[in-house]
Amino acid sequence: MIKITNLTKKFGSQLSLDNVNIEFNKKDHIALMGPNGAGKTTLIRSIMGYYHPSSGEVLINEKNPVKNRTEILDVISFVPQLPPPIKLNLDELIKYIQISSNVDKELILYYANEMKLDIKSNLNKSFFKLSGGMKQKMLIAISLARESDIIIYDEPTANLDPKARDDFYRLLKDNEKDKISLFVTHRLEEVKEIVNRQIYMDLGRITSDDKIKELL
Repeated sequence: MIKITNLTKKFGSQLSLDNVNIEFNKKDHIALMGPNGAGKTTLIRSIMGYYHPSSGEVLINEKNPVKNRTEILDVISFVPQLPPPIKLNLDELIKYIQISSNVDKELILYYANEMKLDIKSNLNKSFFKLSGGMKQKMLIAISLARESDIIIYDEPTANLDPKARDDFYRLLKDNEKDKISLFVTHRLEEVKEIVNRQIYMDLGRITSDDKIKELL
């Protein structure tokens, strides 16, 4: 579903991705690891069409994510490490997601409840003013409710307490099916039960790509 060929990305004289070649297919659940500055975030943003390659290409379902960005983003759910400064209250945000992405409101509420997020008491509260953990739970609930073919999480549990982390990984395990899931993480021990590939990046290159187990 995702094919990356000779992908290079420069920011001025800074080389962020150096001739990356890799494929992700259905049922690939990947831990993407590496030190800060390794190119992980640049790779993710290239997949989502945020960055134009300096050379090489990214194809998702044989389509260019820059030229077909709206169409590609329809099949991707993304939860960033730092929640965006959304000024909508939760009620407005849910309605926006419901209309813009054709997502079942009840499914958002279901996953929020599974993440132990009390939406009813916070419906009129601005997303921006929620605690870091509440923001993360809300974004996770939306990402799962969208039922996307590709889900990308950038350190998704950074603001979650241990119980919320357990809930998050339980829900992911229940929703793997034929998806591609990509986790940027420094905690392999957390995701080891739900990933079957471990990819390590450094200096803009993929230095290892190991199949670590067969998922049932």
